[in-house]
Amino acid sequence: MLIRTDNVTKTYLTGTVEVIALDGVTLEIDKGEYVALMGPSGSGKSTLMHVLGCLDTPTSGHYWFNDRDISTLDDIELAHLRNREIGFVFQSFNLLPRLSAQANVQLPMLYAGVPVRERQTRAAELLEMVGLKDRMSHNPNELSGGEMQRVAIARAFSNRPAVVLADEPTGNLDSRTGVEIMRVFDTLAAQGNTIILVTHDQTVGNHARRIIHLADGRVVP
Repeated sequence: MLIRTDNVTKTYLTGTVEVIALDGVTLEIDKGEYVALMGPSGSGKSTLMHVLGCLDTPTSGHYWFNDRDISTLDDIELAHLRNREIGFVFQSFNLLPRLSAQANVQLPMLYAGVPVRERQTRAAELLEMVGLKDRMSHNPNELSGGEMQRVAIARAFSNRPAVVLADEPTGNLDSRTGVEIMRVFDTLAAQGNTIILVTHDQTVGNHARRIIHLADGRVVP
């Protein structure tokens, strides 16, 4: 079992009002699964993604990642886990504008201490895998939205993570480009990678092999 949560809650204070973002979420995700977290705005899916990605911690309940209780890890251990074992793909791409596509893909490996030649080779392989062999030296402002998202996907897989979390990965793309991006995810999932899509778009969610529906911070049938 890669991911397991037990009765996870997350609350926020907005002024004097307590907002319940997650309300007793219990779920399991195996290695190699292709899963979509789906729900309308305010359902808790983005909060759950932040918890699963160790970007935020639960208010109560337990979260185990690869049999490790996340609540027992300190900030340094959490940062190491995020860099080595979790890849992220965001709606807004989050590429560094002054770096080439290849340099952007190398960043997680740089932080992980991977030797420079190995970083370069791995980044080139990943960019070729996502169809950008001829665009490696281009900066983000020289790429289309779909190409930028392909760079972001390659970057997410650079350290061979245990799971990749994709938050509305087609949200800033036109429908045709979105279809192309989802084909990339489908190919990577078919290779045995664990992928979790976070989306409100049923068309995107249908690519996954399992859909977990959220409403009002809870998992619903």
